[in-house]
Amino acid sequence: MQTVKMVITGPFSSGKTEFIRSISEIDVVTTERGITSDAERMVKESTTVAMDFGRITVDDDLVLYLFGTPGQRRFDFMWEILAEGMLGFVVMVDSTKPETFREAKSILETFRAYAPTPYVVAANKQDQGEAWNTDDLRIALRIEDGVKLLPCVARDKESVKTVLLELLYSILEEMES
Repeated sequence: MQTVKMVITGPFSSGKTEFIRSISEIDVVTTERGITSDAERMVKESTTVAMDFGRITVDDDLVLYLFGTPGQRRFDFMWEILAEGMLGFVVMVDSTKPETFREAKSILETFRAYAPTPYVVAANKQDQGEAWNTDDLRIALRIEDGVKLLPCVARDKESVKTVLLELLYSILEEMES
């Protein structure tokens, strides 16, 4: 049986945990804790402090392991640990919050430095009216044309499946070359 380790990363509150929860066939292992910062607590009540873990069995021969990273910089020591052995990664971007775009780009560059693996960018929250479209996001994030930037709704299993399949195709393509 082949296993593929994928990392789901991105800024605070970009939808990483929800992304994994919506598709994992097992109960997601999370390390969420209550938020202590008043400003961050206005966004959500808890945050990932170490990792999230989910699993998807694609078929008899292939299993995907999904590792979600913490989004806050104070937990970035976990990023390199989680990146070890990854065959690809997804960078989640909250497309309704342009103030997080710079952080998303920085995280993307950090993970590219860890390993030269395939990656895709998921423009999350595309179901919300104030979401930036993918063309504008590509410009704002300065993402090259060859990089897959995909619309996403992390709560929607089919949307998540599309993102993961695109990453998986990129990984398999690279393995064959």
